[in-house]
Amino acid sequence: MDRHETEGHEVIEYKVKTTGNGAHVIVPKESCGADVKIVRTAERNG
Repeated sequence: MDRHETEGHEVIEYKVKTTGNGAHVIVPKESCGADVKIVRTAERNG
């Protein structure tokens, strides 16, 4: 696993859910308009 460092204001953990041919992560409504980063912390499936 690689190690990355980033600065931010909070850490939120959610499960990724399939949607059609892709996947979505739902974040709190307060995040609308904010810049966010997603880091995959588990091995990729398949």
